[in-house]
Parts: sequence; structure tokens; C-alpha cells
Amino acid sequence: MAFPLNRRQFLRSASATIALPALEAFGADEKATKQEKSDGPRNFVAVGAYLGWHQPAFFPKEAGKDYTTPEILKPIEGYRDQFTVFSGLDHRAPNGHTAWPNFLSGKSPGTYSVDQQIADQIGGKTRFSSIELATGVGEGAKSMSFTKQGVGLPTIMRPSVLYRQLFTSEADRERTEYLLKSGQSSLDSVLADARALQANLPKRDREKLDEYFDSFRSVEKKMGRQLASLDQPIPDPGYQLPSYDPITPNLQMEAGTIMYDLMALALETESTHVASLFLDGLGQVFAIDGEVLKAGYHALSHHGNDPEMIDDLISIERAHIDCFAGFLKQLSEKKNPQGKSLLDDTVILLGTGMGDASRHSNANLPTLVAGGGFNHAGHIAIDSKKADAPLLGDLYITLMQRLGMETDSFSNASRNLNHLLS
Repeated sequence: MAFPLNRRQFLRSASATIALPALEAFGADEKATKQEKSDGPRNFVAVGAYLGWHQPAFFPKEAGKDYTTPEILKPIEGYRDQFTVFSGLDHRAPNGHTAWPNFLSGKSPGTYSVDQQIADQIGGKTRFSSIELATGVGEGAKSMSFTKQGVGLPTIMRPSVLYRQLFTSEADRERTEYLLKSGQSSLDSVLADARALQANLPKRDREKLDEYFDSFRSVEKKMGRQLASLDQPIPDPGYQLPSYDPITPNLQMEAGTIMYDLMALALETESTHVASLFLDGLGQVFAIDGEVLKAGYHALSHHGNDPEMIDDLISIERAHIDCFAGFLKQLSEKKNPQGKSLLDDTVILLGTGMGDASRHSNANLPTLVAGGGFNHAGHIAIDSKKADAPLLGDLYITLMQRLGMETDSFSNASRNLNHLLS
């Protein structure tokens, strides 16, 4: 069977539509856009924690590259040449939980967010201009991403919903869940076509396709375990929650791991160039390494400098970074058609709109930039007390310019920090 190869190649059957990764054989004769021709990164991912990151355990004590890895960042210590930590940056935005959306929006919470500005520029040639995800959802609807008109975009909270959007078209939920729970694969229905396609590809593309299918099956297995638990009652951890904390599902890390897997596949298949993951949180009580923590996530974030509560909060935040480490690992191993790692092809922003949740302060926002092919500089410590101290928005200008956008402003920021990452 002959296959006309183009940049939007799919394997289709009556029950499944499988997006394929970008291969060297795809689109060889097509004209690439200016952004695609450049050597710069093509993807942007933002990860934001609603309850912040504990500053003393996130910021290294030393500036520069020769720093001692702080506790929260230890899971990604092996990638320290691939990320930069920034301290002293913020948007000069209002304080409080309601002002948290300043993370991606700048000084005025809920305005045109950086991810959507990027999506409007580079996301139009993909199936999804952007995808917005969330885990550990607490009370009330929250948005991290906002359109040019200031409309908050809803988030996908269940990995199964994202999975169906990315890898199925009109197949209904019941059949998808049946396939996953039964241990079968959506790949089964397109196996013959997949083999025929592989036969027509060069060796490097065949190896890449094998790697992609292995990743696809791995995600399906994880999804099967997730789906199998959806209709089951949540186990009782034998811990009495504080009366001021509502009970919420204790599956945030498990859901986060799958969301990261799916984001990696979405980037690999060029289903999107822009994604965001909102790490929400309220009263869920986590068990870390088999030990039930002393209070809910939100209560721990209001630790009042209690050492035991801070230790438990750091355990949660380190678990979040452990999930993030798996994402970095996948992107570092996956390659684009030019042989560049997806990590170099993706600008990743990890941060928050909450500098210190215990004080409801939105100053000195913990910020980390990974990938993107930057010349990463370890820990860049900004002295925010200086009159000419840069803003977090200045860093965002650098990220947008790195992605090929012609811009010199964001919110209340009007310069860049290119010199710090060049």
C-alpha cells in the first residue's frame, strides 16, 4: 500500500485516528514557515502551581552554575544544564489568591496570557492551537490561560478526556474505555497500515515510529489503570481531615504523570505547539512514600513557619517536581525530524503566581525555565530592590522572542533578558 506522506499524517480506521510523529520523510517537498525553518524552538509549555513553591527550598542559596541543589529541585538535578532558576522576579501585581492568575498574565490578573499570545502566533498550524490542563482541582473554576479578550480558558482535568481528544476522532467514550480497560490498544485497529507505512520509511524514521508506538502503548496502559479507578470509591487513608479542609481526590501526582506523558505525545505528534498544566490544590491529604501527611495541601501552604508543616509542604512540592522530571526525561530522549531533542525544541516555563502562600504574597515568584536550546545559567538572582530591577514579564519577552515572535513588550514589561540566557 502506498502512502502519500505529508506533515499531517494519520493512521485511520473505523474506530481510531492515530496521529503520527514528525518524520524526515514527511513534508520533504513542502515549504516550511519562517518559524519552522529557524533553528529555534517551536513549542511552549507552561506549568503553574496554584499554591506556589516554598521559596527557601526552591531558590538555590548561591548564584551562578555552581550552586547546591535545593530540596524541591533535587528530582531534576540531573538536568541542571538544561534549566535556569530565577529569583527576584515578579509582575509587581496585587497580592492574594484571587490575584494568582498574574502568573501568565502579568500585572493585571486575567488579561491576555503569554501562552495564548504565543498560541495566537505559532499555534495555528496544529490540530490544537493550545491545550489547557489541570490536576488536583480544588473549589471553584479557575483559569491560568486567558484570551486577548480576557476570557479564561477552561481546563481539561481528566487524562481520559485529553487522550480522546488527541488520539481519537468520533470513537465514543464507551468503546475507548472498553479498549483501555481490556488491555487492548487503539493501535490494534491500524496495525496493518502501520506496518505498511513503516516498510516505506527510511531506517531512522522506522526507529522513530517504533519509539513512538512504544510510548503510545505505555500511555494507554497507564490510562487503563486510571480509567479502571474512575468509578471506584477513594480508599480511606485512615486519617481524619481537619474540619476546615474539604476532602478532595488524592490522585494529583498520578494524574500529573499521565498529563505529562500525553503532553509529550502531543508535542511529538505536532498535535499542538502550546500547552499549559495548572497544578491546583486545596484540602487533599497526600501520602508521600507511604506516610500520610499531617494536613491538606492548602493548609500546609499556610504553614506559619511551622517546621513540620514546611517539611510536609516540601514533600508535596518535591513530588510535583518528580513528575516534572519524567517530562524532562521524555523530551530529552525524543527527537524531532532534524535530530534535535524535543527538550531543545521546547521552551518550558515552570512557576507560579503565588510567591509565598503563607503570607498571600505575590512577590519574588519562583521561576524556572527549561529547554529551548538556551545557554542555561544555573541560578540567576535578581535584586528586586534596585530601581531598575527587571520584571518577570521581561523574561517572558525573551521566551517569546526565542520562539520567533517579534515583540518587545508584555504587560508592564518593555525589555528582555536575552543577555542572561545567550
